[in-house]
Amino acid sequence: MEEIILFLITFILVYIFYQIFIIKTATRRNSKRKPPEINYLIYRYKLDIKKVNYKSLLNIVSTVSSFDISLTVSLVSLSNSFLIEILVAIISVIITFLVSYHLVGIYYKKKGCIENV
Repeated sequence: MEEIILFLITFILVYIFYQIFIIKTATRRNSKRKPPEINYLIYRYKLDIKKVNYKSLLNIVSTVSSFDISLTVSLVSLSNSFLIEILVAIISVIITFLVSYHLVGIYYKKKGCIENV
């Protein structure tokens, strides 16, 4: 039960952080900087920003990143050894990031929001 509470608290805190600091700055009209997650989707999956609702994409990125971080924190909290915690954190961050953004890329590919190559 403690792991679920930790997951939920971490998810909510990270989601709020993303909404305030990352999404808010990315939605400004004069902001040319995109979050690195969006750059990854653009270069890896040829996502066409002109075909995508940018605010919706930012909210999906915020939710997915919050889930990834919360899952990693929950997995790391299961161990008692510091070295195992570091190892689990590194492996889970890489795997969850790649899998979750692959699913987001597939979602937008099915919606037809990729560039014609």
